[in-house]
Amino acid sequence: MNNKLSKLLTIGVGLIGVVGFYFFIQILYYGSDAIENDAAVQAKTVAPFVTFAVAILVITGLIAIIASLVNMVRNPEVLKKTLIGVGLFGLLLLGAYIMADDGVIYDGVGKMLKDGEAGPTSKWVSTGINLSATLGVLGLIGFGADFVKSFLKN
Repeated sequence: MNNKLSKLLTIGVGLIGVVGFYFFIQILYYGSDAIENDAAVQAKTVAPFVTFAVAILVITGLIAIIASLVNMVRNPEVLKKTLIGVGLFGLLLLGAYIMADDGVIYDGVGKMLKDGEAGPTSKWVSTGINLSATLGVLGLIGFGADFVKSFLKN
């Protein structure tokens, strides 16, 4: 990274830190009781802090996405691997959707949850749970295989 860009990034990070510190001081000044009980104090402290945090999150996400896209366009090998990964993820998602149940969602004592009726919402919730479980198992398998590989290497 060139020196000019490094200085700009350092200044940007410093400004973000100063703004975050300002909000921290505001919250300490008013105290948690005042923030919890007074809507005006919440509007002066918490709301701008949340807006700032969301803005930083969006900006960071956009930078990450743009940098990734630029890197993929510059390096076709990375683009190929990314497309293969997205395709495999799509297959996993399709499998999770096919295996998903679209029945009523019940809580631990057998009562139907609010908005837990049978239908497409239930199907997508079940898909998300199945996909998370599948990715978790694949991650554990990959971690175990890497552990065994590094253990045998030494």
